[in-house]
Amino acid sequence: MLSDQELLQQSSDGDSKAFHVLVDRHAAELFRLAMSLSRNRAEAEDIVQETLLGAFRGMAKFDGRASVKTWLKRILVRQAARAWHKAKPSRQSASLDSLPADAPATVAASIGSAATRVDSKIDVAGILKTLSPEYRQILVLREFEQLSYAEIAEMLDVPQGTVESRLHRARAEVRARLGSYGG
Repeated sequence: MLSDQELLQQSSDGDSKAFHVLVDRHAAELFRLAMSLSRNRAEAEDIVQETLLGAFRGMAKFDGRASVKTWLKRILVRQAARAWHKAKPSRQSASLDSLPADAPATVAASIGSAATRVDSKIDVAGILKTLSPEYRQILVLREFEQLSYAEIAEMLDVPQGTVESRLHRARAEVRARLGSYGG
């Protein structure tokens, strides 16, 4: 079985089958990462497609300093950030004035007793999606992808100290949001 670097080299030499093997090897993991960094499945699919297109176009420039997997994830994280910024005009927050007058009573009734609160599940994915892209990226890469601080720093092209401080702030923000579930 050929290594990722060998497949990438063959791909840059014009072997399209080698690129397809490389894509097949990493597509599921890239999609999982894209899902955690995007708002919905369609956006995740677009991000993966743009990632693979970017990898195809840039494979001749791959310098081998990182693994092919890290290189692909780095491209994906940048594509996700681009998608986030591109969609910024369409994101709007709901005004409190737009809520129905009985909203507080409805929310209180739906929460119900302490037993109901214990039974309710916390939508961690929902909380992740409310974080800023830089916090979400850091949390996903560290907690879900299990990358080291150094790998994240390389992937995001930021100093390791920046990774550590963003991760600290992101975790604090998640804790604060999770705390609001407890009543």
